[in-house]
Amino acid sequence: MNVETNVDDKTPAVVAATPRKPTVGKLIVREALSWLWVILAFLFITGTIVQARVIPSGSMENTLLVGDHLLMSRFGYDAEVPLTQLHMRLWREPHRQQIIVFRAPLPGTPDYIKRLIGLAGDQLEIREGVVYINGKKLDEPYRAAPPNPLDSYGPVTVPPGEYFMMGDNRDDSYDSRYWGFVPHDNIIGTPVIVYMSIDAPGEAWDPGHIRDRLFTYMSAILHPSLVRWNRIFKVF
Repeated sequence: MNVETNVDDKTPAVVAATPRKPTVGKLIVREALSWLWVILAFLFITGTIVQARVIPSGSMENTLLVGDHLLMSRFGYDAEVPLTQLHMRLWREPHRQQIIVFRAPLPGTPDYIKRLIGLAGDQLEIREGVVYINGKKLDEPYRAAPPNPLDSYGPVTVPPGEYFMMGDNRDDSYDSRYWGFVPHDNIIGTPVIVYMSIDAPGEAWDPGHIRDRLFTYMSAILHPSLVRWNRIFKVF
């Protein structure tokens, strides 16, 4: 007896596709690319928009204290290719009595932060600690101490494309009175806000003192009284 099995050829066969798992190599490449974009975004932001800085000396007291952690805006002032010496001055110009971060005019010296006192073309003179710009006394309510009668300088005329910088703590500030004018191209940016302030010796904040800095941060965690809470979110 013959038995026939009829198959309806019009019924499509459905085959479930099994998704392929990515290989370990592809996972590594995907993770590396994601981190690459994060790093590139970070370098772009720090090179053109904002940077974090720490105050290592008392030259700007009482406006800025040793251990103040700042966010500095460089937007419109300077654009830099990170990890290189390549940079370009942008369109913004600093104004008189503004606090400025700039590349030190002395080779091999870390960036400085001072107050802009003299603009290009100004005739500047210091008589018994009092600053005169074009013959007029400059009002300086931010100074840490009264004028020092032994402090005299000039008169000098600020050259084109340069600035005269001074610290608020005049008796403890290594500034334009000693090393001269700051070129226009050296301007980096201006501080915006204090996001952290820790009462610790200046050595902890000097470049290269990584161990001292980590120890200071750990001490601040264990001893919150080291944090100057009243300075956090101070704006400029």
